[in-house]
Amino acid sequence: MRKIKDVLRLKLEAHLSHERIAAALGVSKGVVAKYVALASAAKLDWSQIQLLDEAALHSRLASTPQRASAFVRPDFAHMHQELRRKGMTLMLLWHEHVGQHPGETTHSYSQFCENYRRFAKSLKRSMRQIHRAGEKLFIDYAGPTVALSDGSRAHIFVGALGASSYTFAYATARETTADWLGATAQALRFFGGVPLLIVPDNARALIANPDRYEPRANDTVHDFARHYGTSVLPARPYHPQDKGKVESAVQVVERWILMRLRHQQFQSVDDVNEAIGPLLAQLNAKPFQKLPGCRASAFAELDAPALQPLPLQTWELAVYKTVRVHIDQHVEFEGHRYSVPHFLVGLSLEARITARAVEILHRGERVACHLRCAHKGAFTTVPEHLSAAHRAHLAWTPERLIHWGTSIGVATGRTVARLLEERQHPEHGYRACLALLSLARRYGKPRLEAACLIALELGTTRSAHVRDILANGRDLVAPVTTPQWTSPAHAHVRGPGYYQ
Repeated sequence: MRKIKDVLRLKLEAHLSHERIAAALGVSKGVVAKYVALASAAKLDWSQIQLLDEAALHSRLASTPQRASAFVRPDFAHMHQELRRKGMTLMLLWHEHVGQHPGETTHSYSQFCENYRRFAKSLKRSMRQIHRAGEKLFIDYAGPTVALSDGSRAHIFVGALGASSYTFAYATARETTADWLGATAQALRFFGGVPLLIVPDNARALIANPDRYEPRANDTVHDFARHYGTSVLPARPYHPQDKGKVESAVQVVERWILMRLRHQQFQSVDDVNEAIGPLLAQLNAKPFQKLPGCRASAFAELDAPALQPLPLQTWELAVYKTVRVHIDQHVEFEGHRYSVPHFLVGLSLEARITARAVEILHRGERVACHLRCAHKGAFTTVPEHLSAAHRAHLAWTPERLIHWGTSIGVATGRTVARLLEERQHPEHGYRACLALLSLARRYGKPRLEAACLIALELGTTRSAHVRDILANGRDLVAPVTTPQWTSPAHAHVRGPGYYQ
């Protein structure tokens, strides 16, 4: 601005030539001619110019009507909106613009792109983000999917490291929590290390509360991050610029990989991943356009040395669920009941469920662990979890009760066996057997054995009848023996010879 005023001063007041003014101010003669012509078009002389400050002078000169351009001006506002469509390019928009104005003068493709970039810069400013090596992994799913022969579609997961832009792509069946985290685990294995931070989108499968300032991931995501020693921080909602690396990587994967697979037929997701592998290696080995090297070389130099090591144990998907301890000292999951320590009855605990195990957590500490069982209505019980009285109850078995009865006497053992056999379930007769055997403490074992012998002769299977026999003293009464009756001889009695 200062030189513009000096150009006009030397020309309008000192009347120097264009060449001398250009040499004195270190500008070209074309610049001198441009601003002298603008001042002449604005009808400004030096007396008017010297009263204006730099901003006012620039405003007067810029508002001067320019010579009408012979080129057809494109509608860049409309084209800017069209570029938001997936797969749209400036080359296609330029061809359409030229086709809409046949016989008219239009800009070349390079000038068209330059004019659009100037328009785009006037809309919004952007900040270039500087990513430290090994700090962030950006993850997202591509919009396009790959068709499978059974009618389903494979979804393409994409991950990119911040410093090197080293890219990973992986096909999954859906976009559930298991798919997100399983694909992320595959990405970490592909990179051979763990970054300090993983930046996903605000997918409902990962983020329980997509708050702008304090987003909260679900418990399964926290378990994943805890296993790998990293952290998960989602991007702000509706701010794709927060994960610009993966947005760019998704676009590259769509153009470099998915477009090359569009004519192939795939039977399963595994077939898609087999086809992605070689193309992914080519993508990471492709040279940068404006920087030396490629993604693979940048990864080996920057990110690979800075990544944290992978854990020795393979990550396993775990689902968390709040459960309540019932009065029987068990919690229920999918219809099966698992025991917990008896002093936790009535409390709400947290169950961590994997494919093979069920862990019960109380305030973050594990209080029980069981193998997962799909048998609905059944129980998995650890005796140490139960109270002393319940453990004693579990110790009673049909064999133990029969053995106890037999130790008193044969008749007592047979009575106990009949009490158990004639019930629909052996446990239904436990209390009756215990009531029967407890009579030995009150009446003594010999009397109980005698009473059981009488009960067997009577055919009873109730402990109350044995108790009544003992209370009435029938076991103490000696049995009356009667001689065998023989029919006397009589004329009207027909013997066996009558029928011969």
